[in-house]
Amino acid sequence: MNMLTFMFSLSLVLSAILTALNFWLAQMTPDSEKLSPYECGFDPLGSARLPFSIRFFLVAILFLLFDLEIALLLPLPWAIQLQSPLMTLAWTAAILSLLTLGLAYEWAQGGLEWAE
Repeated sequence: MNMLTFMFSLSLVLSAILTALNFWLAQMTPDSEKLSPYECGFDPLGSARLPFSIRFFLVAILFLLFDLEIALLLPLPWAIQLQSPLMTLAWTAAILSLLTLGLAYEWAQGGLEWAE
């Protein structure tokens, strides 16, 4: 029996054991809260015309903004190896300073205060 066959058999047996444990240990009587849909903290059975919290919207926008920042800065280690690494670092510093200034402005305006 070669190593590949052994590893395949081991993974097959382990998968079967884990699947059997899942069916055996799973809770089969979910309560009403587990069966109800979750809609970002809103009551799904209530009125759809309730006013939307602007604070929730601002936090979501800030999350997307900093998520975009991570996506922009992710290729930085590879970009430093280009022909002009100083230009790459200058653009990185510009992006980070712009986002830091935006965060400082948001903080100064009280946009990060959740309680009113």
